[in-house]
Amino acid sequence: MTTFSYLRVSTIDQDTEKNKLEILQFANTKKLGNVEFTEEKITSKVHYKERTLGKLLDTMVKGDVLIVPELSRLARSVSQILEIINLCKQKEITLYSLKEGFNSGDSGITSVITSTVFALVAQIERDLISQRTKEALHSKRASGVKLGRPKGKKGKSKLDAYRDTIIQLSNLKVPKTLIAKQCNTTVPNLYNYLKTISHAEARAV
Repeated sequence: MTTFSYLRVSTIDQDTEKNKLEILQFANTKKLGNVEFTEEKITSKVHYKERTLGKLLDTMVKGDVLIVPELSRLARSVSQILEIINLCKQKEITLYSLKEGFNSGDSGITSVITSTVFALVAQIERDLISQRTKEALHSKRASGVKLGRPKGKKGKSKLDAYRDTIIQLSNLKVPKTLIAKQCNTTVPNLYNYLKTISHAEARAV
């Protein structure tokens, strides 16, 4: 068994020493042995298979362990993250994520995911949205672009940040009350936003 840790550093300057210390402490508590760190500085826009992470997963074998600070550092989208989780299960690799307390090898994980999956998906999406926003703002500032809404321009809905999550959960027939709670809005606002999405898609056809 070999224990690996993957740390993806975004385009924003980040200090990974805190993450490394937490991972080493975790590995020591779990008696996972020495940790081999893989670190790369790259935007999350690049698919995980085209990053060092993809190469690392290819080389890992049954019984190996992969530790990450949080699931949102694995990939840009929830679908890619779930693909990585499934890949680890297929290869019998144990994936630990410290922030979410996630363990892919937990025998009771199915029941845990069943009861928390919607909250988990929404939280991951919020983390991903937050990271992409910070990276975009950092890039614009670095290039000298002035930030702020132009005068006379109407702002977009705050629910735009949750658009993918809202659509995904709606398609899964999740109660609107739960979706509204996850997106920090009211049920009436959610219904109005869904109508806006529906009208926009109709005009696009």
